[in-house]
Amino acid sequence: MVAQVEAGPAGTAGPCRRLVPVILAGGSGTRLWPMSREHFPKQLIGVVGPDSLLQATVSRMKGFPGDWTVAAEPIIVCGEEHRFTTEEQIRESGMNARIIVEPARRDTAPALTLAAALACADGEDGIMVAMPADHSIADIPALHRAIAIAAKHAQAGLIATLGIPPTRPDTGFGYIRLGGALDEGAHRIDRFVEKPAAELAAQYVAAGTYWWNSGIFVVRASVWLAALERLQPDMHSACVAALKGGRHDGKYLRPDATEFARAPSDSIDYAVMEHIGTPASPCGGIVVPLVAGWSDLGSWDAVWDAMQKDESGNVASGRVVFEGATSSYARSEGGRLVACVGTTNVIVVETDDAVLVADRSRVQDIKGLVSRIREQHAPEADAHRKVRRPWGFYDSIDHGERFQVKRIVVTPGARLSLQLHHHRAEHWVVVRGTALVTRGDEQFLLSENESTFIPLGVKHRLENPGKVPLEIIEVQSGAYLGEDDIVRFDDTYGRCS
Repeated sequence: MVAQVEAGPAGTAGPCRRLVPVILAGGSGTRLWPMSREHFPKQLIGVVGPDSLLQATVSRMKGFPGDWTVAAEPIIVCGEEHRFTTEEQIRESGMNARIIVEPARRDTAPALTLAAALACADGEDGIMVAMPADHSIADIPALHRAIAIAAKHAQAGLIATLGIPPTRPDTGFGYIRLGGALDEGAHRIDRFVEKPAAELAAQYVAAGTYWWNSGIFVVRASVWLAALERLQPDMHSACVAALKGGRHDGKYLRPDATEFARAPSDSIDYAVMEHIGTPASPCGGIVVPLVAGWSDLGSWDAVWDAMQKDESGNVASGRVVFEGATSSYARSEGGRLVACVGTTNVIVVETDDAVLVADRSRVQDIKGLVSRIREQHAPEADAHRKVRRPWGFYDSIDHGERFQVKRIVVTPGARLSLQLHHHRAEHWVVVRGTALVTRGDEQFLLSENESTFIPLGVKHRLENPGKVPLEIIEVQSGAYLGEDDIVRFDDTYGRCS
């Protein structure tokens, strides 16, 4: 059980100088396909640098200036499918976090409500700095200055958001219409505007009274809960009950799935922010300008725009060669050489199992393309050839009728579940490290260049008892080789049914 949530009405809480980073990491973006996929979305990959977007977001509040105290452990809200990779990447960043695992996808408003309820547990009630996990920000000091201004207004019981003064008409963003001017460049929020058509977006930019909606919000936890209780009572009651009835599972906090299923699915904008300034709203809202090289990285064109270019306007990542190319983006992830000759305004992204070639003006169509690939039941829509698991990863390097070959890497000290298969047998060859093998009633060690056979229907387990990664080649043979042919009897990572 999670501690009782206490939340007073908006604007009644006492002074607070404690900032609680909240990272919303439940997305599954398809516009950056083939790098971003359902099972490994863009927040988990290094789109614009060596760190993943999640790692960059978590690190963003380090060194926050002034007399504000930043919570040592941010709150991260993610889905079941991504919890192990999320925890692993946070650990690699040298940080700890409180990770809330959503039982189901309900969009950003319920996710933020779970975080607010946790922030209010045990009477803490900090000022949340809610950030999507998949954005890029170049100027961190400028971000800190904007958050500090927003936090002062949040202290007074307002909901603050960061707005981006637009540099061009863009139909991919929501807009905020500015109200009355306040100190330090802030404005009252007149209203939120949905993504406009091109002509209307041009009018907004020309008017100078509309900013892009960044999706970054700064608000006292109790203020958010009180606003949601007034505006979306069903969502409020479901989320608070889900957190109260949740349980701790190692490093993860699991809200009650039945209670959470009652929560309507809605975004922060629709559920609360579009009501700001109306008679129904229990609190006001302000918007603070953010001029910090912000990008939501919502398309490959946005990635190109956010990165440093050569003298011809090209961006290269990995093994890429340009010859007479201009304003192009090319990325090699699978290790093959990508050569672009005479291309203009072209996107080329190569992975182990897919190659994307797109005109930069048509990158918004990639979402529809992925839908078509999914309708064909092709695996490239959802998963990479290299699949992460809590114990390491496997790479499906070859397959044919009645056989499949995988390269399996197990991290030191990790182990797979105790399992069996009804439709396939497996041959294991150790190429690096030492394997501890359970096969039926036997348990034995295998060293490099040694092998074993796992017959169909026999319980088995693979473990790495050593201090270096264990690497094996697995050859599967049988009538059916799907990943759903696994019956688990014991699992360190809680994946047994």
